[in-house]
Parts: sequence; structure tokens; C-alpha cells
Amino acid sequence: MTGVVPRVVPLGDSAVTIVIGEGISRDLSREVLRIAETLQSAPMIAEVVPAYASLTLFYDPLAVTYAELLDGIRPLVERSQPDPAAGTTDAPRTVHIPVHYDGEDLAEVAERTGQDVDRVVALHSEREYHVYIIGFVPGFAYLGDLHPSLILPRRSTPRKRVPAGSVAIAEAQTGVYPFSTPGGWHLIGRTEVKMFDSTSNEPALLRVGDRVVFDRVSE
Repeated sequence: MTGVVPRVVPLGDSAVTIVIGEGISRDLSREVLRIAETLQSAPMIAEVVPAYASLTLFYDPLAVTYAELLDGIRPLVERSQPDPAAGTTDAPRTVHIPVHYDGEDLAEVAERTGQDVDRVVALHSEREYHVYIIGFVPGFAYLGDLHPSLILPRRSTPRKRVPAGSVAIAEAQTGVYPFSTPGGWHLIGRTEVKMFDSTSNEPALLRVGDRVVFDRVSE
């Protein structure tokens, strides 16, 4: 643990949020994921949704009271603390995503960050990213951490339509749009990889905790 005592916050009448810490970091994300994995097996919990520094537990208030839920999850959270003597858990998956770096905003990103296009592509593709959360739309993974030289605020005017498969950056994160949706991130490339398939047993390609590498496709 980080030394921060997890804090439980009610969220409506059928969910609670466990706050593990503050900020965004891989260590904190791994801690959130470890606790989430421990709580997945709790019979009183219907769903566990991890976030950057917290996780939300959904439960049936007709089957378990709030007090009973707290009594049930507290020992599980305490037991989720890492045991150095036990070694590491299963290694995270590494998912490779081929990318054509021909995005509509690539030249603008290069200009605004004071670099040439090839350097922007190198900085983006020569890095291993961590899946922090899945959100916005099904299958959209927030990946970090972007190279500091590529950090830009979101577009001042979001696009009404971003094509599915667009690879984009904003702030200190990057991601791939699974569907054609509105969006305010900077488009730097595209991939043919399907990020979400509703017909699959596991619809989202990426999971929280995965490692992601973008492989540049030679044109």
C-alpha cells in the first residue's frame, strides 16, 4: 500500500467508491487494480469499476445493506496489501497496435511542440503505455504516460465526428477511438485494429492494467 488508508464514500443507494489515493500514476493504478481483483470475488458485489485513484463497487441494496457491505469488504481490502515474500502477480499483457501515422493534426502537433513530424511519431511509438481506465465510450482506453514533449491541451473546438480507429493525444494521455464519435483530442494516426467487438466474449480489446505499444506501419 502507499500508506494512505482507503476511504469509502457512498455513491447513491447501490454503489460505494473506495478512494485509494490522489493523482495519476502507474503505482497507484496498479494498487487500485490489485484491490479491484481482490474484490471481484466478493459475493455481495455485482460489479467493480476501477478508476485512476479509486474504484467503485456496485451492489444490490435489496440483498445486502450498506453496513453489511462495509463489513464484508474491509477485510478483503486489508488482505489485498502486497506481500513482498509472495513475489509478483501475473505479469500484465502487452498489446501491440499497428498505426499509420498520417493523422489530420500530426503536422499541427509537430509545429506546436517545436518538433518535426518524424520526431513526434518516434516519441509516440517508442514508448510503452499503461491502461489506466476504460471509459468515455465502450472500449476507449486512457493510456499514459505520454512523452512530456508531446503534452498539449485538448482542442479548443472538439470535432463533431472522429473516425473509428483514430489514434489521438491530449494532455498526458493517448488513446484510440473505438467508434465514430465527437472528440477533442489531437489526431495523429489511425489503426485498423478493432478496439471493441460486441460479438466477442471479451468485447474490449484492452483491459485496465495492460501495457500497450504502438507499432509504426511503414507506408
